[in-house]
Formats: sequence, C-alpha cells, structure tokens
Amino acid sequence: MTSLQTKTTPPETPDPIDDLPEDLEMSFFDHLEELRLRIFYSLIAVVVGWIGCFFFVKPIVQILEAPAAGVKFIQVAPGEFFFLSFKVAGYTGALVASPLILYQVIAFVLPGLTRKERRLLAPVVLGSGVLFFAGLAFSYVALIPAALNFFITYGADVVEAAWSIERYFELILGLMFFTGLAFQVPVVQMVLAWLGIVTSELMLKGWRLVILGSVIMGAVITPSTDPMTQSLLAGAILALYFGGIGVVKLSGR
Repeated sequence: MTSLQTKTTPPETPDPIDDLPEDLEMSFFDHLEELRLRIFYSLIAVVVGWIGCFFFVKPIVQILEAPAAGVKFIQVAPGEFFFLSFKVAGYTGALVASPLILYQVIAFVLPGLTRKERRLLAPVVLGSGVLFFAGLAFSYVALIPAALNFFITYGADVVEAAWSIERYFELILGLMFFTGLAFQVPVVQMVLAWLGIVTSELMLKGWRLVILGSVIMGAVITPSTDPMTQSLLAGAILALYFGGIGVVKLSGR
C-alpha cells in the first residue's frame, strides 16, 4: 500500500524590485515636519532667486521685449514698471530656483518609493524639466514673434503700436508658461503607459482625437486669432505626442 503524498507549492517570494530600498518608518508628525522643512527650503530658494534676478531685471526685461521689435512700450500708471519689475524678477527667480525646488520634492517623496518606482523617477523628472524649458524656448523663438507680428501688422495703417508694458508681459509670460506645460505631453504618455492605463497601440488609435485636441489647445493657449500661431503650437503638440508614442513603443509598452 502506497501512501499519498501531497505536493505543496512553495509560497511566491515577492519581487525585490517592488520593495522599499530602506525600511524606515516615520510617524505622521515626522512627515509633516519633513514637509515643512522642504517647503521652507523651497521658499528660501525662490526668495534668493527673486532677489538675485531683481538686480538684473532691466536686462531681463530687454530680452523679453526683443520679440516685439518696433513697438513702443509705455507705462499708463505711476510706478507701473516699478511694480512690474518685482513681478518679472519673481517669475524669473522661481524659474532659476526650480532645480532646487525639484530637488526638495524628490527628496521628500523618494523614501516612500519602491526600487521600480525610483527607476521611473529619473527619466520622468529629467524629461519633464527638459521639455518645460524647450517649451519656453519654442514660445520665445516661434510663438511670441508670430503672435506679436499679427497684432502689429493688423491695423498698422490705422493706429500706432504703443503697448502697456504690464499688459505685454502678462501676455508673453502666460504664453510661455502654458506652452511649457503643453510640452509635458510625452511625460504624461510615459507615466500612463508605465501604470498600465494605455499602450502605444491605443495611443496611436486615438490620433484623430489628438489632432482635434491639439487644435483646441492651440486656439486656447495662443493669444492671437491668426492660424499661423495656432498651427505652430498645434503642430508642436502633435510632434511631441507621436514622439511620445515612439518612446513608449521602445520601452516595450
């Protein structure tokens, strides 16, 4: 008589890539204290950047005025340019301090990420930063000149171009910022693919909706109504989208 032997399968061992590299436990109040310090350091970086840029605000203003060649800028209220200098220095200072701010954000979230998540963090952060600054450059070199040329030439035989300095900077700073955000499309695609929400094939199937969305974004973000400026931004978004599909495809997703 033979005895029956039950075969038991050994328990599955967790994948080390899904483990936390450091087994550190922090209380809720420790997290709050850590967050407070990171915010404090970020604010210090912004203030230092703002003060430093304020000393060079006139050259910065001249650089930002360059796309509007031939336009006369005026201040329509007492102290308009003085208060605008603080605003321009603040935006520029925050931009200069952005690497330090990003470092504080990474330092805060890094201990809670698994090894797998940390592998994604570096390309996402680097790609996001590069694309944001690329969006600023594209806006300054292509979008702003095209939009300003439309405003200058339209009605040039009727009125003289003399613009409020504050309204001008509200226009171009807003355009540069939202263009930088629009250039984050490949980063969003990569994150969604990594989370398993979409695949490269699914992204490619939705190209019609993407074309419609890029045209709408071009119309909303650009301040002018001319088709040239809107087409430039819509074309850039489409190129970034299909480039993002290629990156996702190369990653095997």
